[in-house]
Formats: sequence, C-alpha cells, structure tokens
Amino acid sequence: MSGDAAIAPREASQQDDQQNRLVLPRGRHYELPGRGRTFARVVEAPPGAPTILLLHGWTATADLNWYSSYSALEGKYGLVALDHRGHGRGIRSRRPFRLTDCADDAVALLDELGIDRVIAVGYSMGGPIAQLIWRRHPKRVLGLVMCATAASFSTTKQDHVRFAVIGTLAQAAKVVPRALRQLIGSQLLTGKSGKDLRQWAIGELRRHDPLKLIQAGHRIGLFDSRRWLRTIDVPVSAVITTSDEVVSVSRQRDMLEVIPGATSHEVEGSHTACVGKPQEFREALLSAITDVLTKSNWTEAGAD
Repeated sequence: MSGDAAIAPREASQQDDQQNRLVLPRGRHYELPGRGRTFARVVEAPPGAPTILLLHGWTATADLNWYSSYSALEGKYGLVALDHRGHGRGIRSRRPFRLTDCADDAVALLDELGIDRVIAVGYSMGGPIAQLIWRRHPKRVLGLVMCATAASFSTTKQDHVRFAVIGTLAQAAKVVPRALRQLIGSQLLTGKSGKDLRQWAIGELRRHDPLKLIQAGHRIGLFDSRRWLRTIDVPVSAVITTSDEVVSVSRQRDMLEVIPGATSHEVEGSHTACVGKPQEFREALLSAITDVLTKSNWTEAGAD
C-alpha cells in the first residue's frame, strides 16, 4: 500500500529526478469521536504479523520522523503513524496540549481501525507517549520500543531553567496574536532544524500550531515516569543515540536500567539519527522490534 509521493529533506533540491522521490504509505484523515480529526498513514499487517504504532517526536510529524523507516517496516509489519496534537495535520483543539491526550488519541485511532494490540515505538517525545499508552491502556500494548528518549527530561538545574522558560512562553503565547505566533514558531523550528531541511520538510513544519508546540515542550519538561517505570510488564527494547545532544546517553540508559529485561541497540548518531543516519537507525530499530517480538512469544496466533 503506497501512495503519496514526497521529497525527502536531503533530496528536495533534486525535485526533477524521479529516482530521488520518496513514496510514502497511503495516508488520510480520521475522525476520532469526541476528540477531533487527525492524519495518519496506515498499512495493513501481513497475515500473522503485528502492527507497529509509530509515535513521533516534538516539533516533528509522523513523516518527518519516520519517512526513512517506512520502507524497512512495510511488508513485514502493519503500520500506524499519526501526527500528534498541534503537530502537522494532527488534532486541533482549544484544550492545552497534554501527553496523556496524545496517548488516548493514538488508542482512539486504533479503535477506529479495529486494531487490538500494537508494539508502540516512540521517538523522543513519542517515548513518553508510548509509556503513557502502556500505563493507561495496558491491554493494547504488546511491547515498547523507545528511541532517543528518557523517563524524565528535566533532572538538572539547567533543565529546570530551560523548561521553565518554555512554560513561560506557553502562558504568554495564549495572548499573542496568531500571525505573530506563527512567525515565532517558524523561527524556532528553523533554528532547531538546521541546514538539512529542504522544501518538503519545511512544508511539513508549516502545518504546526506554534502555540501547541510550545505547550508540548512545557509538558515534556514536566513528564517523569521514574516512579512507575519499573512496573512495565511488557517487553521493552531501545534504540540509543550515542551522540545525542538533546537527550543524553546517560539519561537514555538510566531509563532502561529500571525496566526488567530491557535491551538496547546503539546508533552512533545525534538526536536526529532517524534521518541523519537512516541505514544505521533502521537496522537498530528492526533489531529492537525483533527483541520485543521474541520476548513476547508472538506467533501467528497472537494476531487473533
């Protein structure tokens, strides 16, 4: 199942070269009763295979985060990749951004699709969302794969200061005119994303709601699962980004140390290794998923 043609960030300057076009899985909007309208790419699972729920990171979209991984997963597993609230084509709501809402949105989408259990794969902010899906909807989770993420993002004095500033921005943004919010948001994203962004990626970023992004950053700073992380009772594996300048390696490893039986696979890359080191990341991701499936004793009967 493939459809939309898009240009990968590193390839956008070569739009006339068809070999550089990236084919993404088919996607469409879904109405989630009582929640709103979101966009997701969905690939039906092959017979006997589980479905992978892909949860993207802060300031990204499903496609920006996972475009380089789709082809490695498609054909082996079912796929569900949605844009989170305020991100890309995700739900628009007057409610302040909350990670718990993102977790419940994902499960509501699974309900609409008739999918019972998934392996939840979370990247950066997607890690807390994956953890919350397990905590709030444990029967829906076959296993967890954590990528470039942690149990808490605000443990040092420097962290507290940084996230306090984001919290202040989130409050101030409520009264900032929309046009100015968009300008602030576009400059924030451009500053964080660097030279690798090209036309397609910029188009994805322009879909964001800047206010919700600021609120999301604040909620990430408040997230802390260390009190209950050790109670996770499904298989867990992680992809650790060893040159990560956003989520330190020590923080990523600390998360795994308290989860019984958790395994890890390393990628020598930065926080954006999913696009900066795509081949290495894909190999680590596939290995982590295999770990989870092996430990869960998944069989074709498990799809019933």
